[in-house]
Amino acid sequence: MSEIVPAASAVILDAEGRILLVQRGREPGRGLWSVPGGKAEPGETLAEAAAREVLEETGLRVEVGRELWSLRIPAGDGRTYDIHDFEARLLGGELRPDDDAADARWVTPEELRLLPLTDDLDVYLAEAGVLGGP
Repeated sequence: MSEIVPAASAVILDAEGRILLVQRGREPGRGLWSVPGGKAEPGETLAEAAAREVLEETGLRVEVGRELWSLRIPAGDGRTYDIHDFEARLLGGELRPDDDAADARWVTPEELRLLPLTDDLDVYLAEAGVLGGP
């Protein structure tokens, strides 16, 4: 039986319809692009974890809204990440990659298709209607 690790991410769009992505600086998925997120701390709700991770990885403050999707990803070391992705609204801050993000940037739907993404991120975004259809 694997250990379940609760985790949360945030899907943030700006006024121009671009999505905020971070390039992972650590494994798993080092070098791949994804939405900002990470594991929840003890006593923290998933929404609180999503907001904290966005701030730590990008320097931006967000208000977390509804959950868009969830998935489980085996880490290969006896742990399974139970990831919940939330819609979030930008409140402020200055975009700068930090913590375990190698880079952070606003990406258009067209640019998104050209980046090496974490597994099926584009599919989840399309299914949630975040960037339009597939």
